[in-house]
Amino acid sequence: MSQLRIGITIGLHHVAETLWNNGIKQNAVFLAEALRNCRNVVSAVLVNTTAIAITQALPWDLRRWPTLSFDDAKDNIDVLIELGGQIDAAQTEYLKRRGVRVVSYCCGFEYVHAMEAVLFGKQAWGEHLFVNQRYDDIWVIPQVSHISQSYFEVLRRRKARVVPFIWSPVFLDACTQDLPHAGQYRSRTGPRRLSVMEPNIDVVKFCLYPAMIAELAYRLRPYDIALLQVTNADQIARNNVDFIALMNQFDIVRQHKAVFLGRHGTPGFLARYTDIVVSHQWENPLNYFYLEVCWQGYPLVHNATLCADLGYYYRGHDVEEGARRLIEAIDTHDGQSESYRAHQRAVIQRFLPDNHEVVATYESLLEQVISNPVC
Repeated sequence: MSQLRIGITIGLHHVAETLWNNGIKQNAVFLAEALRNCRNVVSAVLVNTTAIAITQALPWDLRRWPTLSFDDAKDNIDVLIELGGQIDAAQTEYLKRRGVRVVSYCCGFEYVHAMEAVLFGKQAWGEHLFVNQRYDDIWVIPQVSHISQSYFEVLRRRKARVVPFIWSPVFLDACTQDLPHAGQYRSRTGPRRLSVMEPNIDVVKFCLYPAMIAELAYRLRPYDIALLQVTNADQIARNNVDFIALMNQFDIVRQHKAVFLGRHGTPGFLARYTDIVVSHQWENPLNYFYLEVCWQGYPLVHNATLCADLGYYYRGHDVEEGARRLIEAIDTHDGQSESYRAHQRAVIQRFLPDNHEVVATYESLLEQVISNPVC
């Protein structure tokens, strides 16, 4: 079996940039943690592809997650996994001359991003688009494969394969260590505080359907709902006349039981202000947010098909079913909150970096990459 040195790219923009504020960088860390459990991996380091210097100012443990510049890493890796930072044609050529395999790890909704960039004037790359044609393999996580895999394959001129999604509570634990009860759900009396925390930056995760679920539940059980809180929505709630007009159709808004807030970190907002989370996705059937909410034991009303066994699942865009699941959470969650959290964590085990199937799959993927000639 091979003994491989792995580099995983990130793209830093500040000398003291945190890993906590960016899902892509966390993905790189989770992948590194999983690969270190592979029998054919001797090391896995993060490789920064920007000009930002790597110093002790970085606020993470560089012994646990070694981080190097591309120049410092390029002669000491056997496989470079391009994940959070792109290498250019000259860097690719250098690696290829050394016999290094280059893998593209795709964890974003690139087709959606491209579509919105073109249709809505959100310039993404302009005339400077560089599409690397020399990948030895393309790995795509499951939640983006159904909508973006063909996009990757056509532009990069090779077939892609779907690989296991990985998540770890390591960052969540760090963020919650100083919160009461480590930020985990605790039962409370009285009407429920509902939270909707969609990013509201594209069509994939938008707050309208969760708000509609809350509205239907409120019409049925107004005295059981204290407040609907919609984060990442202060700008549209103040400035977007269409959004304002829609929200003003809702009883929960007209009766002053809804607030539209700015950005908040998930763990702290859950611990301080939340009893139930209501979510909706469109072609985004698995992400960190769902796992964070459920790991901490909060009831999650959601429609994410790749984790339908978590939380309180409803199908598709069926807001009536979503409202029924929300009312079910209101009525039953506190009576089972301890067993619920334990079950959620047991289910999430399949995504952890030390899961046997996850590790075995990545071992096999790496062996396949190494066994083929360099592209």
